[in-house]
Amino acid sequence: MKRIILGLLFLVAPDFSLQAQTPFYQSKVMRFVVGSPAGCTYDHYGRLIAPNMGKHIPGNPNVIVQNMGGAGSVIAANHIYRIATPDGLTLGSILPAIYFDQLVGRKEVQFDYVRFTWIGSSDRSNNLLIMRADTPSKTIHDVRRASEPPKCAATGTGSIAYYMPKLLEETIGTKFNVVAGYSGAPEMDLAVERGEVQCRAFTLTAFFSRREPYLSWRKKGFVRVLVQTGLKRDPRLPDIPTLYELMDEYKTPELSRRLAKLVRASGDLGRPIIGPPGVPADRVQILRQAFMKALTDPELLAEANKRNLEIEPTSGEELEALAKEVMAQPPEVIQRMQKLLGK
Repeated sequence: MKRIILGLLFLVAPDFSLQAQTPFYQSKVMRFVVGSPAGCTYDHYGRLIAPNMGKHIPGNPNVIVQNMGGAGSVIAANHIYRIATPDGLTLGSILPAIYFDQLVGRKEVQFDYVRFTWIGSSDRSNNLLIMRADTPSKTIHDVRRASEPPKCAATGTGSIAYYMPKLLEETIGTKFNVVAGYSGAPEMDLAVERGEVQCRAFTLTAFFSRREPYLSWRKKGFVRVLVQTGLKRDPRLPDIPTLYELMDEYKTPELSRRLAKLVRASGDLGRPIIGPPGVPADRVQILRQAFMKALTDPELLAEANKRNLEIEPTSGEELEALAKEVMAQPPEVIQRMQKLLGK
C-alpha cells in the first residue's frame, strides 16, 4: 500500500526539474552588429532597439552593439551569414538593398539573401536626393541638362547613395558621377560640406531627423531636395517631384519601370534585422516576438520621438516573404540591374 501511495504522489507531484529550467537567454550576452559606421541613422536605430529588445526576451540578456561598416553593409552581412553561430545570440542590421549585389553576381557576396533569419524592420522610408544649394542645378531637370555631371557620394553598390543616382540615369536620363568608397553617412556628409561632392541620396527619415548635419542643412538652406521616391509626394516636400511623376513626364519604357519597382522594394524592406541561417525555430519565434514588443514599447516610442526617428515595424514573416519576392526576378530585369550597377 505504501508503494502505491508513493507512486500516486510521484504522478501528481509537480516536476520541479522542469520548473527550474532557466530560459536559454538568461545570463547570456547578445551581439547586435550594425553594418554601418557609428553616428549614422542605422547606428541610431540599432542603439535604440538593441537594449529595448533585450528587455522583452525571456531571461533578459545583455545586448551589446558592434559597428561593422564597409561595402554598404556587405561586410556585416557576410559576417552574419558565414561566421556568426546560428544560436540566436548574434543579430545584424543591414542595408536592405544588398540583394542587388547578389542579383548581379558580385564576387564580394558570400550570402544567400533569402536564407537569412528575418527578425523584423523598424521602419519603412522613401528616399530622396539632395544637392548643394550653391550649385547650378536647382532642379532635377537642370541635372538632366547639365553639361558636366555632378558628383554624388556613395558607399557600396547596395546603398541608396549609389543606386538612386544610377536609377535616375536609367529611368529619366540624368547623368551623375557617383564617387563610391566612402565608409558611411558621416563621411559622405563631410564630403558634401567640404565640396568634394555636390550631392548624395539617402532616406527621408534621416533627412528630417533632429540630428546634425541635417538639422543645420535644413535651417540654413545648405542643400536642396531634387527628387523623392514615394508613390506620392511627402507632405514635408510638397513641391518636390516623385520618381513616378518624372517617369511619366519623360515616358520611361516599361522595362525600366520594372527595374524601378525592384529597386523601390528596398524601401518596403526598411531597416532589416537579420540572423544567420539555421537559428532554431523556437528562438526565431522568441526574437521576432521580442522585436515587435520592443517596437511598440512606450519607452522606446518616447525615445524615438525625442530623436525624431520614425517607427513603422514590419514583422520577420513579412520580410521573409519580401526577400523571396525580390530575389525571384526574370533574366531581362537582372540584365537591367547589371547595367544599372555597372556589372
